[in-house]
Amino acid sequence: MSSKEPTGLLFDMVECIGCRNCVKACMEIHGFAGDPEEATTLSATCYTTMAVEDDYPIRNMCRHCQSPSCVSVCPVGALQRTEEGPVVYDASRCIGCRYCMVACPFNIPRYEWDKAVPAVRKCDMCIDRQREGKKPACAEACPKGATVFGTRKELLAEAWKRIKKNPRDYYPHVYGEHELGGTSVLFLAPHEVASLGYKASLGNEPLPRLTWQVLSKLPGVGVVSAATLMAIWWITRRRDEVALAEGRVGGNGRARHEERN
Repeated sequence: MSSKEPTGLLFDMVECIGCRNCVKACMEIHGFAGDPEEATTLSATCYTTMAVEDDYPIRNMCRHCQSPSCVSVCPVGALQRTEEGPVVYDASRCIGCRYCMVACPFNIPRYEWDKAVPAVRKCDMCIDRQREGKKPACAEACPKGATVFGTRKELLAEAWKRIKKNPRDYYPHVYGEHELGGTSVLFLAPHEVASLGYKASLGNEPLPRLTWQVLSKLPGVGVVSAATLMAIWWITRRRDEVALAEGRVGGNGRARHEERN
């Protein structure tokens, strides 16, 4: 675990005016086409969305969990939690098992089903921008302070400050402070979050810890599964090397999809 205080985002749906500048900025910085007004469902080319529930704008994006289940189930380390906090993905390591998609309690990762060499896609909280000393694009584009960037500690302090200052406007709970061990993307809501489309009753125990409690009782299963997945990874890499040597794919491509079809 890094000694650094992780960065994060606070989304305040009470302050949000629904301008969708956050969605537009995310699309632009990643080179995605599309209409921000129609971005209501996450996809491989839409990392954050905005919908309306009970007349309030609702954002959805990767939560960048403190103990991410997607990282814990990835057999080849394609997903990692960075020193800064954001959970990032390395397509060059991915074997396409899509365990991350099954493991995510928030149903965030998306797969490039329409590509010959597919990858998993999700928000990385603009980690490259952060390392340049910049804010994530969505926070920079927000005109009302509804999406705020900072350290998780700072954001929690700001969230509770807003709740205490205007108790009639906010439900007294910061969604993501404790859920599943805590997330780096936090939410302020006017009502209990379940009524606004967010998953509630998730518990405070990190999912990887619960997974380990099960696997520790079945060590043989864990060893065999790991060995099998590593074998698949080695075979996949070997096929790529052979295909590259034979000139069947480009330097960043894979032959796996071509061979299966």
